[in-house]
Amino acid sequence: MKFCLHFANTTYPGPQDAKRLALAAEAAGFESVVAIEHVVIPTNYSSRYPYSESGRMSSGIDTPRPDPLAWLTYVGALTSRLKLITGVLVLPQRNPLVLAKHLATIDHLTGGRLELGIGVGWLREEFEALGVPFERRGARTNDYIQAMQALWDSNDASYQGEFVSFHGMSCNPKPMNGRVPIIVGGNSKPAIRRAAQFGNGYFPATGETSFNVADAIKALQQEARAVGRDPKEIKVMTGCPDALPGSGKDPLTAVAAKTDAGVDRVVLPLSAFEADLETMLAEFGENVIAHVDG
Repeated sequence: MKFCLHFANTTYPGPQDAKRLALAAEAAGFESVVAIEHVVIPTNYSSRYPYSESGRMSSGIDTPRPDPLAWLTYVGALTSRLKLITGVLVLPQRNPLVLAKHLATIDHLTGGRLELGIGVGWLREEFEALGVPFERRGARTNDYIQAMQALWDSNDASYQGEFVSFHGMSCNPKPMNGRVPIIVGGNSKPAIRRAAQFGNGYFPATGETSFNVADAIKALQQEARAVGRDPKEIKVMTGCPDALPGSGKDPLTAVAAKTDAGVDRVVLPLSAFEADLETMLAEFGENVIAHVDG
């Protein structure tokens, strides 16, 4: 089992705090950190936030949300082992050729530690402000994944899709390990199908909802087999509330249950460790991570 810290760039947006977090997380044995994305937040929105029963985000419009790729690059320069994950980057809002170069560069500079967590987005008003169509964003996402992978796979690359096409193009440097791993986020059936077809990982975020992760994993396994893939190739990451400090539950039992359910990486919100960051991360490393790894 791998252990990851979530909401890293919004919990510790500034340079000194980001450095403090990164060094403490790596020293404690955490495998990765996740940075979230919103380019802009509308003051008023009618779109429904899918990870809260209320349909609203808990954070305000003045909450710092550093660009995840810039924040992760900074953290990557301060660390040597910590994996750097977007969770999630709203892929259809980005130019896939520019993004392919950006991601490969970050991955190259950080020794192959970048993982691209993607989503199709839910905030229509944000898409409208960016001038990107909200409709058919799922199909656009699928197109963009394949276009980026074509550029990563070889020089003199060509790709013909509905939303992007090019012929005889080269994009260098390449990612250190061939491709930047793609983790598909989302709780919908299309997200599960996308993970089965294109993903190296799947991130069924629960948020404050009662979403059933076990059912999502079973659906993922079925979809993977249907497209001729081994489900074990697609690593699952999700939350583990019972492992958090102050939960009143045994964290080792909670982690074991996630392992049995087919989860490969548990994602823990940094808010659970904020009271005494270095001490609480170190204690979790000693009491949980070391025992699971050992």
